[in-house]
Amino acid sequence: MQKRITSILALLFLAGSVLAGGPQVSLHGQKQIGMGLIGTSLSLDASSAFYNPGALAFLNQNTSVSFGISPLRSYAVYRTTQPSVYESRTNNPIGTPLYFYASTRINKKLTVAFALNTPYGNGLKWDKNWAGRFLIQDLALKCITLQPTLSYKVNSWLGIGAGFVYATGDVVLNKALPLDGTNGEGAIGIKGNAASTGYNVGVKVKPSSKLEFGIDYRSKLNMKLKNAPVDFNVPASLSASFPAGNTVNAALPLAANLDFGGSYWVNQKLMIGFSLNYVFWNAYDSLNFDFKTNTAQLPDVSSPREYKNTMIYRVGGQYLVNSKLTLRAGAYYDPSPCNPNYFTPETPSLNNTAVSCGLSYTPVKKVGVDLSFLYIQGQQKNLTFQPDNFSGTYKTRFFIPGIGVSFNL
Repeated sequence: MQKRITSILALLFLAGSVLAGGPQVSLHGQKQIGMGLIGTSLSLDASSAFYNPGALAFLNQNTSVSFGISPLRSYAVYRTTQPSVYESRTNNPIGTPLYFYASTRINKKLTVAFALNTPYGNGLKWDKNWAGRFLIQDLALKCITLQPTLSYKVNSWLGIGAGFVYATGDVVLNKALPLDGTNGEGAIGIKGNAASTGYNVGVKVKPSSKLEFGIDYRSKLNMKLKNAPVDFNVPASLSASFPAGNTVNAALPLAANLDFGGSYWVNQKLMIGFSLNYVFWNAYDSLNFDFKTNTAQLPDVSSPREYKNTMIYRVGGQYLVNSKLTLRAGAYYDPSPCNPNYFTPETPSLNNTAVSCGLSYTPVKKVGVDLSFLYIQGQQKNLTFQPDNFSGTYKTRFFIPGIGVSFNL
């Protein structure tokens, strides 16, 4: 039973990294999504507040406002052939990651901005009676970050910037317990909220009118889950071992990111670029959880996860068809950080390959409509969660259209 409780609590940690069934998808600007999510070296609009605060200083607009949403449809499939063919598929709700940015130039050197993002937030829903119901049935996560930002143009080729990040989020999860009672199997439900602070710093270098480079660091967010209610539904004979009104405390780290990117204007119409995103997943080495009330079957627990750091490789570009229309395309490869011996269906993160496309259309001066589409496919692989001896073949797919509006004054 202690292993079961450990896997439950590990889910709280994993929820902090869930988005589209994978650890991290930066749906923070339709223009960037259309180019394989590159953006560290670019100064397109106020979305640079997220991608690189140092790039804000190079915006051509005195004031820039943009907002958008990316309805997200994801699927995960679990399959096993031992002792017979069995398959289960998630029926996930549609996620709605959104963003809002605003920036204004105070003077020739200084720009201020504000960013609102939902970097982590989605739902995962397996069938209540599926083979892995003792690991997870469903979960929902909502997380919002708020970031006031300053950017300073040191000279004609160098910009620096920094932002303070406040994050707040809620998590709800349910799973079955292998305890038979008068109402069938037992169950557990957890609802909690957490908050944290961090920072985002960046530098942009523009050695020529055609060549741009950028580097950005977004700090780890250590979400503190305090007094989260734990609701057990167990047989009356075991109620003393799972006391009503119990709560749990935990620290849920969201990984830091170090991004480097470059872009080159081949001519006045065509730009190509790349981005290397190093994600510090090793923050998830082990997890510690503290119950308010302990029993012999409900001790405080520590669960090893052994995530590893990864590098995401992105390429993309855009082509200016005319003064009203811009076309974009891109691709990236995002390897899984998971230890294959501790792979769980709460966040079925596989080696992901993605392609994207997009466009911007300016129907009237200073107003643009931005569209994007992102397709992600997780490489099929046989994986195991050793603590519960649960193994099988997983594959994932994500379909993410997006729409945004930009105002540039």
